[in-house]
Amino acid sequence: MFLPKKVLEEKLRRFLEEDLGQGDVTTAITIPEGTIVEAEVIAKEPGTVAGLEEALVLLESFGLKAEAKVSDGVGVKPHSVLLRVAGDARTLLSLERVLLNFLSRMSGIATTTRRMVKRVREADCTTRIACTRKVAPGLAYFDKKAVVAGGGDVHRLHLDDMVLIKDNHITIVGDSGDAVRKAREQVSFSKKIEVEVSSLEDAVKVAEAKADIIMLDNFTPNQIRKTLKALERKNLRRKVIIEASGGISEKNILEFAATAVDVVSLGELTQSAKALNISLEVVKVKKRQKK
Repeated sequence: MFLPKKVLEEKLRRFLEEDLGQGDVTTAITIPEGTIVEAEVIAKEPGTVAGLEEALVLLESFGLKAEAKVSDGVGVKPHSVLLRVAGDARTLLSLERVLLNFLSRMSGIATTTRRMVKRVREADCTTRIACTRKVAPGLAYFDKKAVVAGGGDVHRLHLDDMVLIKDNHITIVGDSGDAVRKAREQVSFSKKIEVEVSSLEDAVKVAEAKADIIMLDNFTPNQIRKTLKALERKNLRRKVIIEASGGISEKNILEFAATAVDVVSLGELTQSAKALNISLEVVKVKKRQKK
């Protein structure tokens, strides 16, 4: 995932503006102007790192020198140095919490994602692990980029990414097959059509209507297997991507992956991931020499 630097800067600056208010009064009172420091951003626990690109953009846009010591998507041990930073102490301290907040959140999401992906791969399953649109407002880009760093799939970023016909759409239209046909008639060739279904019968119906992806909503693993067999009997299985969603967590993800479903999506990746413990520590202080 990529955003031009200026666009990324604007997003990050909005986070900082929210935190700063009218200014960092503590730093203004206690830290003399012209104080220069060197600092390190350190992981306090093992995990998968994400958010380093954002950290560098934020720091450098405020005139601080920063160097990443690892890369996004890399696993780190406790006490690993992620970044080295040098520059104006007042500026750095005013940025500190925002810097650590998104680094910790993104790294926590990446860590959780990597752990789930690893479990699925070690079980010899090829199922892809995807997040959902259940993200904190304003953080979709960062949360989903963190999922990618952990080896997961972003699914949709925005409503215009694809056609995803859900239960309320079908309730209003009246029939899942009709909803698919309606979408197929009008949608661009560049957009896939996915349909959320709640029964085996509806899964077969939307597959026959030529949906590209079928989301099995709140199906048990046994119901998923029965649905896949029904699609195979009608020679439809290879024509659609099958996604399982709803009621899936890290505790039971292997049960769903073992069904041979193509994709498992779960909100837990972005809603419940524990932030990685990351801190900033000043390691050297010096005064700027007055001329």
